Amino acid sequence: MKSSENMIFRLGELFSGPGGIALGAKRAKIEKDNRLYAFKHIWANDIDENSCKTYIRNICPDKPETVICKDVKELDIKSLEPIDAFAYGFPCNDFSIVGETKGLDGKYGPLYKYGVKILDYFKPKVFFAENVNGLKSANNGKAFESILYDLENAGNGYKLTVHTYKFEQYGVPQNRKRIIIIGIDKTLGIEFKVPAPTVLCPVTARQALEQPHISADAFNHEFTKQSKKVIERLMSVKPGENAWTADLAPSLQLNVKGAKMRSFRQELCKILSSAINSLY
Repeated sequence: MKSSENMIFRLGELFSGPGGIALGAKRAKIEKDNRLYAFKHIWANDIDENSCKTYIRNICPDKPETVICKDVKELDIKSLEPIDAFAYGFPCNDFSIVGETKGLDGKYGPLYKYGVKILDYFKPKVFFAENVNGLKSANNGKAFESILYDLENAGNGYKLTVHTYKFEQYGVPQNRKRIIIIGIDKTLGIEFKVPAPTVLCPVTARQALEQPHISADAFNHEFTKQSKKVIERLMSVKPGENAWTADLAPSLQLNVKGAKMRSFRQELCKILSSAINSLY
């Protein structure tokens, strides 16, 4: 962890996705008393091949072997290098309110336990866990209680700071709530404090896209062609609404019986994965 006079925390990740958390960790640096505190990528794991390719490209292009692309159930954690910090956004499929909300009774809900195994084995000084706000209500709140209990008692024991963040209060142009759990080894006697919001007026999607405008030759900035009806439908959806909640004219309503937002998100993920894969 100590490099000369600097404190470099070696970071490991599960369910890393394309590297959003890793990018934040990579940029999170602070200097105090002439000492640099920072995170360094050591290893990451995800099951999706395209996500792993993106992670390597943006986080560790010089060390592609440190990104292990396989099912977490098949991961041999004893073969991984030691870490001081751990991060994971464990799968939210069974906790999201737009899904079937099976919680710990679902296929994905119990996967958080693989993070607990990492904490027990490596005993990192700090960990970062993230999930959807629906985590609180899954299994009538019992899932949230079980997860917090397991995290708090893993490793040497962790002092938890649990908070629901409204991302728009921190400059993200999206109305999104996420539960973030920060755990610090109890033996250190340190408690994480929730940072105050960084913006008074939320940044809108329009501001993010138009101030400044995206250049016409920007990478991956090809406009899609939509039908007149789709354009009219989108124009009729007011801020804060979506195609299901908006008061649309009968001719503009989505007549898709039995469909949930989850199924559309899955299809969108497939399209995005194919698009990313075409870059390689």
